[in-house]
Amino acid sequence: MDKVEKKKVLIVGSGASAYATAYKFSQDVNIEEVYVAPGNAAMSEFASIIDIREDNVDELLVFVLKNNIDLTVAVSAKAVKADIAGLFQANSQDIFAPAAISAEFALSRSNSKRFLYKQHIPTPRFGIFEKSSLALDYVSKAQMPVVITSNEVTDASVLCACSTIDSARRCIEDMVLNNEDKIIIEEYLQGHNFTVYVITDGYHVLPLAVCAEYKFLEDGDGGLLTCGMGAFVPDYKVSRQVIDMVMENVRSILASLENKGTPYLGILGVECVLLDNDNFVTTGFSTFLKDDSAQAVLNTLDDNLYILFKACAIGSFADDYEQIATKGTASVSAVLYSRDDGNIITGLDLTDDTTVVSHFSTSKNELFEYLTNKGRTLVVTQEGATLSSARRLLYENIDIINFKGKKFRSDICN
Repeated sequence: MDKVEKKKVLIVGSGASAYATAYKFSQDVNIEEVYVAPGNAAMSEFASIIDIREDNVDELLVFVLKNNIDLTVAVSAKAVKADIAGLFQANSQDIFAPAAISAEFALSRSNSKRFLYKQHIPTPRFGIFEKSSLALDYVSKAQMPVVITSNEVTDASVLCACSTIDSARRCIEDMVLNNEDKIIIEEYLQGHNFTVYVITDGYHVLPLAVCAEYKFLEDGDGGLLTCGMGAFVPDYKVSRQVIDMVMENVRSILASLENKGTPYLGILGVECVLLDNDNFVTTGFSTFLKDDSAQAVLNTLDDNLYILFKACAIGSFADDYEQIATKGTASVSAVLYSRDDGNIITGLDLTDDTTVVSHFSTSKNELFEYLTNKGRTLVVTQEGATLSSARRLLYENIDIINFKGKKFRSDICN
């Protein structure tokens, strides 16, 4: 039997999604080396960490050329925005990521809302403001509640779900203090949050996963609005009819981009809210798997990630894939949130072998103990034969992991 030539992969990113992706590649026996730039301390357990910023695309290209990297995967939106895909493709390097111009509609909240409006895809009523006076005037007349966000949504961004005009005004004032260039205000619609992830080479597209998501810090959708506090796959609440309608919208989006000569290559997350009777609205997009759901999605895939991503990068995706293989299992994730930096995390070595703990940006002390970062710190993910068994094991393992001020939702997949 011919010996399989082992491959080298570079993951560009640093958060929990990059951790989950690098970890998945590291489990492939045909991968010789997984590099991550810039990565984080926890990834050094299974990957080589490269000290290059994710948006320093010129230096990343030099690294790839020097080290004969077979495939680069850009998890980071910063890298996509810096057009890592355009640079790498121009230098004949295989990369799984959309070009900046093709991903422009997904890289900021204002672009996403305008794009949805132009594409006639139902989305909550919204306003985009560059002057705080206009934003304040808008909320004074708006029907509460509303969601107010920064233009580029990250863990450091201002995210507010406001039930009163006064709380909306305070949020806008905070954004002015943070020197936000745009203020996005949209109607808050009560419903079930989910994301449909698809994979595409710009022409052929297939659904990857349908993922339920939890946005608020507290149980029952209370407390702070975050970028995500948990997820589960598959999402039994979303019907086949709804998935088909989302896929129809996706095909329309991809056709529009193709007609402009800017086809979208990579993973696209379509963020939605399910209302009632299979009615839904689309709220935004992501250019890769999100931090709180990446491991849950990857757990359920039964296709080889390298072969799948490479097929998109080299243009054989349509010929090679009619559907994405899944294992038929379930996966549940919960984010552990810390109110402070620098608290020692214990119990990580005591969790179940089937539990994956992805790190956001934890650090290590001189005793090689992991320390928290303020905000979203860890994502604990459990795979199981059913959602109920995965959920039970998840919370058993969450009880084992401890740090001062640990906070998490106890109602995920309840």
